[in-house]
Amino acid sequence: MDTPAPSRALPSVDRVLRSDLGRLAVATFGRAEAGDAIRDALAVWRAGPPTPRAPSPDDVAARAMARLEARAAPSQRRVINLTGTVLHTNLGRAQLPEEAVEAVVTAMRHPTTLEFSLENGGRGERDDHVRGLIRELTGAEDACLVNNNAAALLLVLATHAKGKECVVSRGELIEIGGSFRLPEIMARSGAKLREVGTTNRTHARDFEEAIGPRTGLILKAHTSNYAIQGFTAETQPGELAALARRAGVPFVDDLGSGSLVDLSRYGLARERTVRDALAAGADLVTFSGDKLLGGPQCGFVVGRADLVRACARNPLKRALRLDKLRLAALEATLKLYRDPDRLAGRLPTLRFLSRAEPDIRAQADRLLEAWRAALPEGWTAEVAACASQIGSGALPVDTLPSAALVASPPGRRKGHALADFATRLRGLPVPVIGRVKDDRFWLDLRCLDDEETFAAQLASLRGGAA
Repeated sequence: MDTPAPSRALPSVDRVLRSDLGRLAVATFGRAEAGDAIRDALAVWRAGPPTPRAPSPDDVAARAMARLEARAAPSQRRVINLTGTVLHTNLGRAQLPEEAVEAVVTAMRHPTTLEFSLENGGRGERDDHVRGLIRELTGAEDACLVNNNAAALLLVLATHAKGKECVVSRGELIEIGGSFRLPEIMARSGAKLREVGTTNRTHARDFEEAIGPRTGLILKAHTSNYAIQGFTAETQPGELAALARRAGVPFVDDLGSGSLVDLSRYGLARERTVRDALAAGADLVTFSGDKLLGGPQCGFVVGRADLVRACARNPLKRALRLDKLRLAALEATLKLYRDPDRLAGRLPTLRFLSRAEPDIRAQADRLLEAWRAALPEGWTAEVAACASQIGSGALPVDTLPSAALVASPPGRRKGHALADFATRLRGLPVPVIGRVKDDRFWLDLRCLDDEETFAAQLASLRGGAA
């Protein structure tokens, strides 16, 4: 029987380091890391099963190099999103336009005027880099920025309703991804929840009866990830604004996804815009930057100047503020909105959302043979109609007609085969993320803007097919 190679038969660490691949490991990762990886590799051989021969220095160096490269690989990797959800929270939501990418790279490489005034040489205010743009695009008197919409709402509640009641419809007590619940964020802000109405019907009189000396503000929360249908009643923003004015309290409209333009001009369902919310009488509007707006993760508080300035003075604002990278990306993204005629071609989110189904189907037809060739033996491939989702709580009941590459394994019990195939797709050099539905694997091509890279992944999948 073979026996494990004795320790004296294994090459020394120094000998492995002097091999060609060992020298490359040192040049790439440094002598300390290379040496540790080689020692780990040798330890595996010592503890491993019997081998007919001792490993050579090149064998040990190759194993060490593989370990070093795996450790050096980034944890957050590029993927190809073919799930059918455009704004996929788990995959990073909005893809930034090239203008924003370039702005971020510049901000990373150089010192910037983040909080410095070139005019007087004194300290500046970081929100000033985008405040004017936001006022221009929304009609707001003023604006301040934080790191997401949950933070924006937290800041508003902590500033204007701490120790007071926040009146909100029971049907709008939302829960979003990650078990984030509106009542819990209210509790953390120091505001006291005063829910009115019922889940499906809330009237103006419900709000009117709830308003009293302890009222801090009236809140309308956008039901971004669900819809209540059937026997329903909703108090309109204009009614709530009028009630708030009579009571002398702010009316806050949490828009959630926060569209800046009328999406119907691009063939999509109309969503209330920030300008709409302000025109309807909202004193403050909060919304996200990385959803329908198509920019980096951030949250906006816009509206009445005195109320916004109070939020900006809250010490909590500093803990929630944006860094220079997101501000650079946001400024570049917002500037694209000055040219709405070319916006769909320059803003990836809007480009994906407005893609016509015939164009997506034509792309699927082009890729069908490569898809078929990449599948395991016995699997069938086809192009099929499907429905894409906007995602991230934006327009939750609206879908977009699309087309998908579909694969179906043979046999009756398909669950294991589909799960294994999904794992193989995730293991590609550029992982491909799709979805399993109706015992088939679907790749919705709505968001496929790099056909060449995707085709290369299919070729890689074919090369590794079982």
